[in-house]
Amino acid sequence: MKPVALTQAPDDAAQRKAIAPVLCYPVQTLPRPDIDAYRAVRDGLTLVETVVVPARDAATFRVPAGGFFRIVSTEGPQVGDLNLFNQHDLSERFYTGKTRALNGTHLGVGDQLFTSFPTLRPMATITHDTLDWYGFDAFGGSVHDVIGTRCDPYTHNLLSDGGQYHHCCHSNLTRALSTATGLTPHQAEPHVHDVLNVFMCTGFTRDTGQYFMKASPVRPGDFLEFFAEIDLLGCLSACPGGDCSSEHSSDSARCYPLLVEIYTATQRPEGWVAPKVNGYDRCHGVAG
Repeated sequence: MKPVALTQAPDDAAQRKAIAPVLCYPVQTLPRPDIDAYRAVRDGLTLVETVVVPARDAATFRVPAGGFFRIVSTEGPQVGDLNLFNQHDLSERFYTGKTRALNGTHLGVGDQLFTSFPTLRPMATITHDTLDWYGFDAFGGSVHDVIGTRCDPYTHNLLSDGGQYHHCCHSNLTRALSTATGLTPHQAEPHVHDVLNVFMCTGFTRDTGQYFMKASPVRPGDFLEFFAEIDLLGCLSACPGGDCSSEHSSDSARCYPLLVEIYTATQRPEGWVAPKVNGYDRCHGVAG
């Protein structure tokens, strides 16, 4: 519960609160993908690889620019924590904060995942979502959020008075990235970043503004599909919270594996070109 306000409200408090909000970014000028062109090539997809992500663990996968990949629920309701990187440069990675600011708190078909500074460009586009029927529920919850971070051993340690837990998503992603790149776990860990919480149902409580989770509506056969805008290295953790109906970072929650399916298309979306790195000149106001 938040503390009671210590400052007496001013006489014009109601008027101040009644001021209409303004969206931070004028997204009307944001280049948007022609999602119909992306979806038009889906009928020609060929499955070329499958990667099993074990329960309470993580795995990596690679998708070339112009390819598609799906994250699939297989045996039971399970959420996943997704990191994405430029396959050739780990410093260019998924930027959840800017993706959230440009798209919203939860992602769906037509939304694009953006890379970190200084490249800031689309790295993947969501092309299909079998949970798009969910929308927002009466609690303000929805799926596929970019507001949470990832369960991690450091927060667990703080909240459990020194507890040690090694199969939270942060550690899972660290181990998987280390294996895929040859970096030591200590070298790989700084590259692990805030995630897209695939299939996770989340929101903010209306009274205290706290981040909440609830049982995911995902069922076997559901999937979230992406188009790779650049050559991607993906890293996906099958969260130890299972469907996140009660807790995470837990050995007691029922957990299931996830599947990543990688597809090639017979053709590229009409008019598609790989996105260039951001055009800002990076002088930051300092004369050259």
